[in-house]
Amino acid sequence: KDEATLKNDRPHIVVGTPGRILALLNDKKLVLRHVKHFVIDECDKVLDSIDMRTDIQNIFKATPQQKQVLMFSATLSKEIRPVCKKFMNEPMEVYIDNETKLTLHGLRQHYSNVLESNKNRKLLDILDTLEFNQVIVFVKSTRRCDALSRLLADQGFPAICIHGELPQEERLSRYKQFKDFQRRILVATNLFGRGMDIERVNIVVNYDIPEDSDTYLHRVHPRPYRR
Repeated sequence: KDEATLKNDRPHIVVGTPGRILALLNDKKLVLRHVKHFVIDECDKVLDSIDMRTDIQNIFKATPQQKQVLMFSATLSKEIRPVCKKFMNEPMEVYIDNETKLTLHGLRQHYSNVLESNKNRKLLDILDTLEFNQVIVFVKSTRRCDALSRLLADQGFPAICIHGELPQEERLSRYKQFKDFQRRILVATNLFGRGMDIERVNIVVNYDIPEDSDTYLHRVHPRPYRR
């Protein structure tokens, strides 16, 4: 489908993951010699991953030397800044807001203090009790992601899981299933926590509490009526 779109529609803007963009480039389905703007969203996470950074570098080399490079992130650490600047010439930083103003408006948040052994029962109670359109359940590991997805399915809650150990094509397929409302419950790792926004999701469950506030913010970034 991507290849047909590139061939027939000749789009002026192409948005994709580093892996997919590089695959299209290597297959000679995507030509980048006329690129004028090179944008990396969530640059801190993208460039912090060695694999994705390598993909970005290979894509970058296929673009013209004269272009504008833009990078965006809500949380840019001091450690990753030098890496970002390697892709830029005389970069300028623009701050839209500061950390003291990072708040969650229009969002109802609830905290339940339960033992690790009782988490599954509590989650099932939540799904039984609350009315929801779609739910995302965040966990801390791929192993737990697979196990919890199977548990929910066994209990009558058909769920789908997404994590970094799945092949890219499989991740995209599962993402599309969830976005198209074919599945109403998604179990995911932090891979899904940044830059993803599904309109019908009105409940986010942090099955495993994230280690820092930035990750929490990205997981629950507010939409109207989200809990």
